[in-house]
Amino acid sequence: MRDQKIRMAIAGATGAVGLELLRLLEERQLDMELVGLAASARSAGRSVRFRDQMLKVSDLEDFDFSGVDIAFFSAGASVSRVHARRAAAQGALVIDNTSAFRMERDTPLVVPQVNVHALAQRPISNIIANPNCSTIPIVRLLDPVHRFSPVKSVIASTYQAASGAGLTGIEELDASTREVLDDGGAAPQFKRFIAPLGFNVIPSIDALLADGFTLEEQKMLQESRKIMSAPTLHITATCVRVPVRNCHSAAVYVQCERGITRADLLKIWRNSPEVRVYEGATADDFPSPRMVGSSDLVHVGRVRQDPENNKAFWFWVVSDNVRIGAALNAVQIAEALLNMRPFDLRNQEIAVAAGM
Repeated sequence: MRDQKIRMAIAGATGAVGLELLRLLEERQLDMELVGLAASARSAGRSVRFRDQMLKVSDLEDFDFSGVDIAFFSAGASVSRVHARRAAAQGALVIDNTSAFRMERDTPLVVPQVNVHALAQRPISNIIANPNCSTIPIVRLLDPVHRFSPVKSVIASTYQAASGAGLTGIEELDASTREVLDDGGAAPQFKRFIAPLGFNVIPSIDALLADGFTLEEQKMLQESRKIMSAPTLHITATCVRVPVRNCHSAAVYVQCERGITRADLLKIWRNSPEVRVYEGATADDFPSPRMVGSSDLVHVGRVRQDPENNKAFWFWVVSDNVRIGAALNAVQIAEALLNMRPFDLRNQEIAVAAGM
């Protein structure tokens, strides 16, 4: 039913990604009707502006999704495991920004620039998963290379901003930085991270696994393989939290099956959607988090071929992790669904009741 306005709701509406979703939905003028905002009981009752209206946030615990067609979830994995499943059971198509469902077989994991074909049919789970914030920009650069010369192995070192831990992550970085600058001599205070982040780097993000890697590092391996449909792709990573407020960066070493030149890479990425290429013509021609700021582009620079291996190369990538790595990818999934209409986007229970 192409003429019917699709009704959407946002769970986690008062968090960093939820607020960014609202901004993007307004900026990009999606032809959807916002029918509800939900968050934890702590945030319920707050008012949030959207399209010149002040909308009241409801308590997610008892929010009714039966009148929602598409529900965006950005409220944490433990919340999604309960409430995203409940929303899906009530007939809403869920676009989930957490790690809760990414590796489930009945849930597509989607980066529209890479595998939009995964949206061809309504998922059995009624859930579409949004990948991790550090995975998205890297697979967007790897995928067109993989189609030119199959990628065999990837070594990535990420430098991830405080905003990857939400608004509380930014607040803790700011407080931790002030502690150092004020030099009060008191013991550093930290809660959101496992060590103080001000003037520091923390080489451990998310849970530590038995093999010494972290869950964040495991996500990059598993998610990249699933998104790119490349089950034998070898990826290993070290993920580091750095004292940057926003924008994740990564240094990535790639080895392909066949020779590939720097000129090939620059041409591939210049022709890729929503990618800005820094060709390194001058010493300061590279992307950095502070200079990139809030951006809807993947920024790639420091592109160089391994001088001892013509099948291998390095690149440096910077992207706004709250937008590219979360909210924008979710919105672009919704845009793809609205443009493609691969299936009836209405709430499944309503569609069944209407005899569709």
